[in-house]
Amino acid sequence: MNGFDFSVLTDLLLSAIPALLCITLHEMGHGFVAYLLGDDTAKNAGRLTLNPLKHIDPFGLLMLITAHVGWAKPVPVDMRHFQNPKRGMAITALAGPGVNIVITVVFLFLYGLAFPFATRAGTTLSLTLAELLLVTAHLSLGLALFNLLPIPPLDGSKVLFSVIPDESYYRLMRYERYGMLLLFALAYFGVTGRLLSGAINAVFDFLWPLAEWGASLSYQLIIS
Repeated sequence: MNGFDFSVLTDLLLSAIPALLCITLHEMGHGFVAYLLGDDTAKNAGRLTLNPLKHIDPFGLLMLITAHVGWAKPVPVDMRHFQNPKRGMAITALAGPGVNIVITVVFLFLYGLAFPFATRAGTTLSLTLAELLLVTAHLSLGLALFNLLPIPPLDGSKVLFSVIPDESYYRLMRYERYGMLLLFALAYFGVTGRLLSGAINAVFDFLWPLAEWGASLSYQLIIS
């Protein structure tokens, strides 16, 4: 125990807690929007819940913690319950990444608000909580952009497929389970890593003024 590096445990918690939050709200977003559009499959399966155990895929969670891109257990959706199946499926698919973008925006602003107070307090707890907000924003953005890739079974594929003819759409949906093999191949050769890291950094930089805005407000409060 004397030689144990407790920073490893701290770093794990700093990634695990935000990952559980991001995954849970992502999947709830899918299920809730599907319910609003007339499909109660997710509701009946108990997926409209904040209990992360209902949503996590162990390997997808591990990937999100370690690589900052990952996935959850897919929310069951029956597109036959939608008035317009393809459009309903596309909207439902976009709901998850949309929730993650909102999380990123909110937590970046909260980080900006918290950072001046955390640095002024100077305690390990205050600085860790501020870092937790920043990690949550970054992880949520990674989850959103990863799921927008147009590769089955990711959300982006359902949006892309919604604009192609019905016959081609249903044929491709039958083969979506093989998309994970393609994802693993792209990840193995570093294709997704290069694309996603660049996209995440670009979008994060674009949204960074939200944190600066929050920090500006905090400094005004501190001075006053």
